[in-house]
Amino acid sequence: MSLSTTLDRLHAQAKHNRWMRYFAVFNRVALAAGFLPSGAMKIMGERFTVLSNNHPMGNYLEALFHTGYYYTCIGIFQVTAAMLLLIPSTAVLGAVLYFPIILNICILSLSVRFEGSLLTSPLMVVANVFLLCWYYDRLKFVLPFNVPAAIALSPQTSISNKFPKAFFAGAAATIGLVVLAVTTGYDITPRNTLADCQVQFKGGNRTTAGYKFCDCIHKKGQPLNQALKAYNQAPDDGR
Repeated sequence: MSLSTTLDRLHAQAKHNRWMRYFAVFNRVALAAGFLPSGAMKIMGERFTVLSNNHPMGNYLEALFHTGYYYTCIGIFQVTAAMLLLIPSTAVLGAVLYFPIILNICILSLSVRFEGSLLTSPLMVVANVFLLCWYYDRLKFVLPFNVPAAIALSPQTSISNKFPKAFFAGAAATIGLVVLAVTTGYDITPRNTLADCQVQFKGGNRTTAGYKFCDCIHKKGQPLNQALKAYNQAPDDGR
């Protein structure tokens, strides 16, 4: 059995399951809700964060805000992707448009360690990937392998009510792994404010170095990599 045939069979089984359909709808609505507010604020020309300009993410967003119609276009694309997701007949187009936007946000959040979207953006990427897989029957024609005749899902075909325990166990495990990776992947983060940044160093043996790191970020506006380098080279307290 070829790879494309196997994928067709698995996809058809998923499409015939009522719970999987509910899960797909949930992902569509959740992703749309994630883009509508922020996209609308960009279209209206408003800032959507109160971060200091010294903060790595705040610095980026401030520069982005002053790009004029580029800032507005990002909002238009976000709102368009969200609206397309909410309409069943255009949801596949919405999922395709949504993916590069959220992937960019995810990479940006991880690179500057922005806690505001450090967890949500990777989970949104995972949800978006699920939707792309859900619409595999419409997207498979661009994949680099031979595609056999599609397995049609006719209206007369019965829908299974069996709860897909293995799938949802895998989904829960994936979410757990993403949360674990994000929460343990960084020993320190800039946090959103100076006070929040300093809290993470209290009670440890690198309080002085940590406070200097926070000052470099929130008071001096130094680049994150430079502040991290200084922190790593600083001695422990009492040395």
